[in-house]
Amino acid sequence: MPVISAPHQFNEDELYVDVKSIFGQPLFLKCEGFNFAGSVKVKAATEMVEAAERDGILRPGSILIESSSGNLGVALSMLAASKGYRFICVTDSRCNLATRRLMEALGSQVHIITEPHPTTGYLGARIDYVRALCASDDRYVWFNQYTNPANWGAHYRRTAPAIARQFPQLDVLFVGAGTTGTLMGCARFFKEWHRPVRIVAVDTVGSVSFGGPTGRRMIPGLGMGVRPPLLDESYVDDVVMVEEADTVRTCHQLAKRGFLFGGSTGTQVTGAVRWLEQHGTPDMTAVTLAPDMGERYLDTVYQTNWVQELYGDDALRTDELDTLSSVA
Repeated sequence: MPVISAPHQFNEDELYVDVKSIFGQPLFLKCEGFNFAGSVKVKAATEMVEAAERDGILRPGSILIESSSGNLGVALSMLAASKGYRFICVTDSRCNLATRRLMEALGSQVHIITEPHPTTGYLGARIDYVRALCASDDRYVWFNQYTNPANWGAHYRRTAPAIARQFPQLDVLFVGAGTTGTLMGCARFFKEWHRPVRIVAVDTVGSVSFGGPTGRRMIPGLGMGVRPPLLDESYVDDVVMVEEADTVRTCHQLAKRGFLFGGSTGTQVTGAVRWLEQHGTPDMTAVTLAPDMGERYLDTVYQTNWVQELYGDDALRTDELDTLSSVA
């Protein structure tokens, strides 16, 4: 095992779970939660911080600020603590309590937006708050993960090559769509690779990223209330939309087999299984991502009362995935 002196120097990048025995489809799940930030966001956070340092944007006395639904906020909290910066995470009331407490334990300030913008939702309200703070004091440095090329560049340089090394005969890659940094980085890499790989984006119903109607979204991680500036649909071959009730059901189905993953994982696995049921073949090599682990979702996705109140009793039935997911 390596010996490290800074938390971002370690990330397990070669662990996969074969979920065929659980869902009946040939699918490998790349586990991205084994690092000190607990999620795939450590890659984008590290790239953005290091790029800002190289460019002279981050200086002694700078205050980092970012809008995040949770995981990027934790990753930036970890990096800020390690490097001696102050950090303010602007999130909203959907952010998991455990995630907020984790950021605060790392020394960060968490500002919670409680009222959505009338047209752009919680994301718009968060960004408005960040912009107002930046205008008030030039010490604030906003990375703006929604437009920052280091966001997708981290996955172009790290995530996608790691998958290619492990699966040189990869046929299809399923990637969740939030800011679309992971999606765009992986898609760009595989479009340039030596063999064709089908790129399937997985998004949550209620997200407007691919032109669907806006709707309630309670599980953080995937989906956007505005079109992601990083998104270039020419790199995407298919899109799968997943209902949040199916996300919950899949998370519980994985947990019954000993794998406790976060909400984004449930969405991506649901979308991948549905697509493979319609388009897959027994010899197909398919991979999707598990962006984080499940401990931060114990009060939401894995809490019976929370699930029942939002989605009803059916969301707790894991004998089969219902047919509410749709493929576009």
